[in-house]
Amino acid sequence: MDAITDEGLLPEDVDSRIVCEYHEDWAVVDQDAVELVSAKHRDTTTGTFTTVNSLAQAGGIAHLFGRWHALGESPTCRMVTTFGLSPEVQKVEKAWEKLRELRQAKQSLDVPEEHLGCVRDLCQALRAYCKELPAGWAPTSKPMPLPTAAELAQVARFMAVLDVEAKKPLRDLLAASAANLYARPICDYLRLMIDPEAIWAAVHDLFYARMRKAGPVPTGQLPAVLAYRVGSTSPTAPQLERSLVNRIVTLGDIHVAVRTAISQPHGYRPLPRLQRTTKLAVKMSAGHCADNSIERAEHLAQEYREFWREERSGNPAARLAQASLNRYLLRISDEATHSTSNAVPRGPAFWQEVQRLLDASPPESVPSGMDRELLLGGICELTSQCKVWFSDSFDVDKAIEAIQRGQGQPS
Repeated sequence: MDAITDEGLLPEDVDSRIVCEYHEDWAVVDQDAVELVSAKHRDTTTGTFTTVNSLAQAGGIAHLFGRWHALGESPTCRMVTTFGLSPEVQKVEKAWEKLRELRQAKQSLDVPEEHLGCVRDLCQALRAYCKELPAGWAPTSKPMPLPTAAELAQVARFMAVLDVEAKKPLRDLLAASAANLYARPICDYLRLMIDPEAIWAAVHDLFYARMRKAGPVPTGQLPAVLAYRVGSTSPTAPQLERSLVNRIVTLGDIHVAVRTAISQPHGYRPLPRLQRTTKLAVKMSAGHCADNSIERAEHLAQEYREFWREERSGNPAARLAQASLNRYLLRISDEATHSTSNAVPRGPAFWQEVQRLLDASPPESVPSGMDRELLLGGICELTSQCKVWFSDSFDVDKAIEAIQRGQGQPS
């Protein structure tokens, strides 16, 4: 968007690229400027980063610090996540915002007194969770040593190049929103009357190949014979670039993908999503559950039905035992519904919470011959009977009729 002209052309002198899955999840390279990016998806059950330690460990800030130091403190760093920061962590955010402001104004990175405690806290968290601590740092121990002036100064320099981009869309929402969020602005800028899904699909496929597969190794399985002989030098920048070619997406690559999608929009439209018409699948889809979760739920529900069919064929007390278990599962469902009532979307959070509660169930609540996976199958079967919901209730029969008529499913 920044690079193309009003006519949609890419200037010849543009030298920008993205290196996937190397130092971090990706690195953005624009001539001599490099930004390391760590992406951390947080779902509704994990939520915000609540402490400085969780930001350093689960948020990947400690790993970013290690890579930043190993690269001579030359890159800037960014962490991208789906949820925001708790009030405690927001204090640290204000500290790095102030230090970034000082850096951009080319002023000395003297930490203001009001932010000094936050810099110390992050320094201690980095000591605890960074596996690539600088050589001069005291190792982690109990009790934790106080940070030295040199350590605090290095953390201040790191915070001055750090940013956290929070509240990005949840994974379950991306399929429905990504084209409008990321490809439609290109269509609007170029005044194109085409489906943005075509552009999104083309660029997405390009990155998918780099992020997940890193492409074929150029030398196959040929060994690196005498690669480290005495007198040999470190690889040059072009040599390194060739070794990483399968991980790199250049701005030119993206431009080609976009132009191809514009010229052949129908060829890049995603395949239509399979619309299942069982009550269980329709209800889980309405709650925005993932396809794999729905497949697993259908399988578990079938196993649950088969278990009780066999039990009832030879055990007169099985019907009463099943009724008792169903009452227990409905209580689990009620608890999970209450604890995830504010989740958006509710389905994935409810699915995870039900499993957590079932895993924590006392052994006496699991009938003989069953395991907790079959208990989850019981929740799925009760969903099929419209006794459990993954969203607000709706007319399931009418929704199934609409799908069968090709009119889609209500959100």
